[in-house]
Amino acid sequence: MASDKELSDFLKSVERRAFKRAVYAVRDDDAALDIVQDSMIRLAEKYADRPAAELPLVFQRILTNATMDWFRRQKVRGALFRNFSEFESSSDDGDHDLLETLAGQDESSATESAADSFSRAQILLLIDGEVSRLPTRQREAFLLRYWEELDVAETAAVMGCSEGSVKTHCSRAVHSLAASLKTKGITL
Repeated sequence: MASDKELSDFLKSVERRAFKRAVYAVRDDDAALDIVQDSMIRLAEKYADRPAAELPLVFQRILTNATMDWFRRQKVRGALFRNFSEFESSSDDGDHDLLETLAGQDESSATESAADSFSRAQILLLIDGEVSRLPTRQREAFLLRYWEELDVAETAAVMGCSEGSVKTHCSRAVHSLAASLKTKGITL
């Protein structure tokens, strides 16, 4: 059973990445924040009795389900209120950029020149934009594997698919990102 401190520390450690993942999925900062907060509350209320080692997978599954629930609600809302454009929230450009925030916290950034810093920020923005253009399942698999650092089995459990599907989605995402970034002159 996870202690209150372990649960609190876990939630603090995942909040930013979970927010970014939700923003990628729903493309609306406010909705993403609601999804992450609801997921954290659900974890604390219903799964606090789980061992601390199980919390990452349980939370990722809760976050995935909460995101899918949001899409279902949007679909129903869209069918009921088809003429009200304020219910369709795809115009948000996502002002909060975690990649820039994390890059800014890097110790080496204090010694680099303004040109290098600007160049790095531009590259991170391009990468962020290309990740957001990936198809939903590829983006989800890519973020879980390489951002959240889950292994193939854990990613498959969170996504509710086979390990082979995770490998396929990740492979396609990596190849797509590499090709699109190469056309922009970026090689990693």
